[in-house]
Amino acid sequence: MRKSLSLSSDCSLPSVDDDVDSVCSDELLGSQSRRWLADLLTGSVEPEPQGDVNTVGRDGLFVDYHFPLGELELQTGVKWKRPRELCQSPQFIVNGASRLDVRQGKLNDCWLLSAISSLAVHRSLLKKVVPLKQSFQDGYNGSFIFRFWQYGQWEEVRIDDLLPTRDNELIYLSSPERHEFWSSLLEKAYAKLKGGYRALDMGFPHEAMVDMTGGVAEVLSIATLPRDLPGFLRSLLSKGALINCANCQGPLEQRNELGIMFRHAYSLTAVEQVKTDRGPVDLVRILNPWGNTEWEGPWSDQDSPEWNTVSRSEQQRLDRVRREDGEFWMSVSDFRQHFEQMEVCHLTDALSESESGVKPWSSIIHHGNWVPNVSAGGPAHSGIFWQNPQFLFVLTEVDPNSSKKTCSFILALMQKHQRRRGMNFSIALHIYPAHLKNTYLTEDNLRSRPPILCSPQYSSRREVVLRGSLPPGRYIIIPSTAESNQQGAFLLRVLTEPGNGASPAQKPGPQDTSSVTEQPSFPHQAALPSPKSARRLFEKHCNKKGFCKPVHLHNLLMEAIQGGVLKGSEKFLALEHCKSLVVLMDSQGIAQLNWMDFQSLWDKIRRWTDIFLVFDKNKTQRLEYQEVAPALKAAGITVDDLVMQLVGLRYTEPDMTISYPGFLYLLMKLESMIHKFQAYDMGGMGSVTVSYTQWLHMTMYN
Repeated sequence: MRKSLSLSSDCSLPSVDDDVDSVCSDELLGSQSRRWLADLLTGSVEPEPQGDVNTVGRDGLFVDYHFPLGELELQTGVKWKRPRELCQSPQFIVNGASRLDVRQGKLNDCWLLSAISSLAVHRSLLKKVVPLKQSFQDGYNGSFIFRFWQYGQWEEVRIDDLLPTRDNELIYLSSPERHEFWSSLLEKAYAKLKGGYRALDMGFPHEAMVDMTGGVAEVLSIATLPRDLPGFLRSLLSKGALINCANCQGPLEQRNELGIMFRHAYSLTAVEQVKTDRGPVDLVRILNPWGNTEWEGPWSDQDSPEWNTVSRSEQQRLDRVRREDGEFWMSVSDFRQHFEQMEVCHLTDALSESESGVKPWSSIIHHGNWVPNVSAGGPAHSGIFWQNPQFLFVLTEVDPNSSKKTCSFILALMQKHQRRRGMNFSIALHIYPAHLKNTYLTEDNLRSRPPILCSPQYSSRREVVLRGSLPPGRYIIIPSTAESNQQGAFLLRVLTEPGNGASPAQKPGPQDTSSVTEQPSFPHQAALPSPKSARRLFEKHCNKKGFCKPVHLHNLLMEAIQGGVLKGSEKFLALEHCKSLVVLMDSQGIAQLNWMDFQSLWDKIRRWTDIFLVFDKNKTQRLEYQEVAPALKAAGITVDDLVMQLVGLRYTEPDMTISYPGFLYLLMKLESMIHKFQAYDMGGMGSVTVSYTQWLHMTMYN
């Protein structure tokens, strides 16, 4: 007898005491959502323990109980099925992985699918992310492994092959070839990396491309690109760049009069000069990850008269296909007119072996930190800008075929763990000519020379990119934040032609300056337990399964605060604060924190405690109202007067001060709302369009 898992009003939940292995494989929803739902209803059952990584179901195949599940469980009629339950002989890849193996499902994740389509064009890149020897035959055990680039290294993500379906059809990404599943499983693995399928609903294509290639992503306005756009695009593609494009003007995923969709990510996969009866014409090849809805203007796939001027052999050279598959050609002039933004992922020689005709950039990677009072000098006008980390940049090899005898390069500054840690600094890059003798610029050096190249403005994006070309010589790169004494980690990547290089600049010794020899100050050490003690507190207050609910977090924080210099402020800690902290940090949608979630929260609390103690000038364990805005700035958040008025009305005590727990709550709330806005602001335009349902989802679980 098979149990029905449709969560309709006329069905009953299986007993939470049933053995998980008694549930059939296409009913994994019963073995996970019943626990999730029952926990919400009774508070008595927890998810599978995290240490058990080799769980198998009744069919003897791997079941990934660590895959983050959220609202999906509540959808009527959803069943999780393995590919062999959807077709007779499933294949991982059919006739080679192709850019056409991607068809969008119910998620608004065209940004991810566009990146996957671009990835599929380069086999050496694809096999780095998707180990191609996996199959549903030899050695099959129900699990698949994928790899993603995270802050300088490749990480493996293991998943089971249970996919969400409704009426025996995949809900999310699928391949037009019904027996092929590599793209569906890749989407699931990326969802696990980011926190579940719901985390893929809206995003930036360049972030996905970086995660899948380790390349450097650059966002460009098409209107500002060189007049010789075909030549510019060819130079990018010749270095193996992955290119996505979008029109950011109209309502989300609505079509214009010629079929181009607004706020929808496309892949640009080729640029060709086509021979016609009227002379050569430059065309670009574009792919819509939906697998349909194509361009309907000149050079479209259907009965466009322009193709009548092109010989059959020339059309075969272009591999032109007359069908609605999402791929189409259009002229470069129409591309300029109908697309606004282009996202380019530059590849490096470290990512893969060279492909035919592809000459990627040479790459150098440096890890660094901004440490308050030591190496966090803030912006160029701060007076202590010279304290920021400095890197000697030596250019000796000019560009091949360069008439100007200059050296091209791309610099990329990435905030580490920006999403997990919730620290949205505004960051920028500056380049200065190096000192004739020294490899480090002092305060006087910087005062006497302007930068020769810099970011146009400070940006809160995960990564800022600076492209340039300079004569051979010695230069200094300075990465900085918009505010002084902000604590964070970064990754600096330098892309050049082979032979050029960058290295950390040699800092002056104690005899040169005294201010850089000060030891870092971490006020939270006097207010909070050490990381080891925090781990013991977590183990003491969490439940038997290792999860921390709001009431557990309340007890934990009460004990933690009572042991430090902020003792007494715990009386302002409300259970409602802890409910919000749990919800805002919860990565699995289960209203409780595992150890990794708590670690992320504890990292935030330590940094925000540093800020609170620094700005609590009179040591009253409260921030005066006028101290709040500077404290928020130190945390990487700038708000206007209206928001500050709302803060005064909503988050202050009767005497217009903010307590320590209230400050933590305020920061968590602000950063959560900023993150949600950025997730929906797909084009980085500063405005978003959300549906009624999306608005409720975004505001209710907050």
